[in-house]
Amino acid sequence: MRLLILIGVLFAGGLARAEDAKPFNPADYPSEVQKALHYAHQECQSQGGGAVSFAPDTVREIDLTGDGRDDYVVDFRDTKCDGSEAAYCGSGGCVMNVLVTLPNGNLRRVFDGYVRNYEIEPTPMKRGAARTMRFELHGGYCGGHGSPSCFKEKAISMTPFAFKMP
Repeated sequence: MRLLILIGVLFAGGLARAEDAKPFNPADYPSEVQKALHYAHQECQSQGGGAVSFAPDTVREIDLTGDGRDDYVVDFRDTKCDGSEAAYCGSGGCVMNVLVTLPNGNLRRVFDGYVRNYEIEPTPMKRGAARTMRFELHGGYCGGHGSPSCFKEKAISMTPFAFKMP
């Protein structure tokens, strides 16, 4: 009898986890994030591809500016374009956008570029301070070649930024 109860508990736990993993839905995000996601469909079509599928972690909600409002990182690293393997990624990395929430509630895209990888530093010790993002970029951004990668850090604010090759 105990074995049957244990199997029932394990089965019910598995079902609960499956229900928690709901499919990615662009409509769950503000319109500016939806516009960033729409890029995936446009790019896929322009390369002769078909359906687009987003990974569950395509959009990350996190306060980057330290103002208590959610900001958004839209990372196309695991986005798939049926019929075009390299629609969103190349030797410089994959397309990524950073959108911050302004005091009036609107969103502003502060970064749009290719990134090999990124990390968000832990919450700053000082309340209200911006978080720093560490970007892994194509080696050309540090005056080198494609390999090794170049690393740049940026404290995220409401001011747009871009990385430039020397």
